[in-house]
Amino acid sequence: MRILILGASGFLGQALFKELNPFFDVFGTYHNQYSNFQNNNRFFEWDVETEELYPMLQSIKPDLIITTFKGAFPAQVESYNELIAYTVRNRKKILFISTSNVFDTFINYPSYEYDKTLSTSVYGRFLIKVENALLRLPNDYYNILRLPMVFGRTSPRLKEIFTLYDLNEPIDVFPNVIINATTVDKFSQQVHYIINQNLSGVFHLGSSDVIHHKDLIKDICDINEIDDPIFKNNYQSNLDRYLALLPKHNKLPKNYNILIEDVVQDCKI
Repeated sequence: MRILILGASGFLGQALFKELNPFFDVFGTYHNQYSNFQNNNRFFEWDVETEELYPMLQSIKPDLIITTFKGAFPAQVESYNELIAYTVRNRKKILFISTSNVFDTFINYPSYEYDKTLSTSVYGRFLIKVENALLRLPNDYYNILRLPMVFGRTSPRLKEIFTLYDLNEPIDVFPNVIINATTVDKFSQQVHYIINQNLSGVFHLGSSDVIHHKDLIKDICDINEIDDPIFKNNYQSNLDRYLALLPKHNKLPKNYNILIEDVVQDCKI
């Protein structure tokens, strides 16, 4: 199978490339002419805001396209239109990485794979627009993989915690927000399994349990022996609200599940 990872130079993209490359014919994109990837013949420079995808798709002819790229939303929409046209014309597949933001209007309960999406944020509405376009395709043509917060030893979120602590700056926490989480390594393994098994549909790839956001950040600080961190408490209301993605319809085998305690352990430096 030939796989193209759009955004392979980013945090998630690099982890996916590392996981999949030994087993598949994998290509990726990067966006920086000074990048370390420019001498790698598996990587193609691509700017979502100025370049069409069609020439690269015709050159690589991927069987599966994984999307982890960023850019201005209108430019991304145009790229997704190109991807969908390529997928339908050639009977290929798109694996779209989405997030819990598609449910950020709902606050009273966790969200499951086929719950109605609704968002008040610009980012959430953008994700919903892409998801809806994919949901109109035959099931075999797409996967929608929704992610909660992603951690891990190399994650930007963990690096930010250490940076803010070193600068004696406050770490933003949300005491009333109930979340689940995952790690980049577990996410990559789950994607590998979904590809191998040729699964279709919508998946929620977070921990099977939940925690308050502040408690998770505190546990991560504790396991790294970060003494007396400064927390900036952000309260959006006086009541608890959920921003958690739980699986109900499309569950993976137990060895591909993850718990909050595993997320914390994987953040230990």
